[in-house]
Amino acid sequence: MTPIKLEPKVFEVLKDKIDLIQMGNEAIYVVGPIRLPVNLHGETVVFQWYCWLKQDEVTNDYETIIEKLSSANLAEYQQSSVLVYGDFENSEDALIRMHSICHTGDIFGSKRCDCGFQLKQSMQQIADHGSGALFYLANHEGRGIGLFSKAMAYVLQENGYDTVEANESLGFVDDSRNYDDAIAVLKSLRTKPVTLMTNNPKKISALENSDLEIAGRISLWGDESEYNAKYLQTKIDRSGHLEDEGDAVHVKP
Repeated sequence: MTPIKLEPKVFEVLKDKIDLIQMGNEAIYVVGPIRLPVNLHGETVVFQWYCWLKQDEVTNDYETIIEKLSSANLAEYQQSSVLVYGDFENSEDALIRMHSICHTGDIFGSKRCDCGFQLKQSMQQIADHGSGALFYLANHEGRGIGLFSKAMAYVLQENGYDTVEANESLGFVDDSRNYDDAIAVLKSLRTKPVTLMTNNPKKISALENSDLEIAGRISLWGDESEYNAKYLQTKIDRSGHLEDEGDAVHVKP
């Protein structure tokens, strides 16, 4: 497929909405902000949405980058994005959530995990707080193993394996997710400390190792049921997730 040639008026609209974040020999191109009204528990909440794309080519010639995209089948890939609420850049206190895509939980509402609940709950808490950002990380499905492998892991789980055993039996580590790109985008949007919404110590370490100051942490548990009790307990027992005093997690027998 031959790349298109953008009409000047099209690029004129887009050019001020695209930024470059250089990471060594690679580039993250960010488009936004874009006004995004969201239906959140029956109420309309207006976020500002950014999406990013990682490329090997590093250039400020955004027009050429855009034109080349038309000849690539980007629908076969997933690009991550971030929802920003309030004065995220300047507010003294802001919440952030690094949320890994969960096709089954976020889209279908699966109760095998708590991901869909965590997605909506973190968006609501950010809106209630007045300032924050939810990073939706599209290459993190199944803790980094992808959707097809996750489906096979589910088959193993239905035959007695826990989530860690299932991933490892397929040749993967328990958690292969990387947060470098998301952190680079976060730093481009805000330099002040952030409060992280998570129970996962690996997310805390990723931010700390990037020299980004963490002002605090908010625990995020919920949606416990008979369908995900083992999954939630495995998070604590095998994956090291933090269970704070007062957390609404009561899955031990």
